[in-house]
Amino acid sequence: MKVLVIGLGGVTNGGKTTLAKKLKNMLPNCDIISQDDFFKPESEVETDERGFKLYDVLDALYMDEMVTSIHNWTKSRASSGVVTEEPQNTCDNLKSVYILIVEGFLLYNYENTYVFLCSTRVYQPADTPGYFDGHVWPMYLKYKNELEENERMRV
Repeated sequence: MKVLVIGLGGVTNGGKTTLAKKLKNMLPNCDIISQDDFFKPESEVETDERGFKLYDVLDALYMDEMVTSIHNWTKSRASSGVVTEEPQNTCDNLKSVYILIVEGFLLYNYENTYVFLCSTRVYQPADTPGYFDGHVWPMYLKYKNELEENERMRV
């Protein structure tokens, strides 16, 4: 069997998980690893001068553990610890391919991925007033700009 790893990245609350779940329901032999499952405990996440917990930075995540999970999945899908379910619909031409969807908001800034989502979605439910505008969006733009300046990436 062939292995295909697809990365979905973009702004927090931009639809990555929703898209990943929809793809999983359509694709055979498909699993998801979500960056959200690798957040450090709140006590280990830094706070900025305004009192915001800085979740939208790589230091808020156990990225080495996430990468290890991805490598474990690619080496031995059955023993990776990733839970799989049968898809609702299948694409016959993909039945001989194992597919892993890796989704998260800072994938491009740690490892190579393939899809970048831009969103116009209204952030609901809202966090503490000013958090999205003061932290989430500026971090998204910062890392997006880094990607656009990286000649290896096509955004």
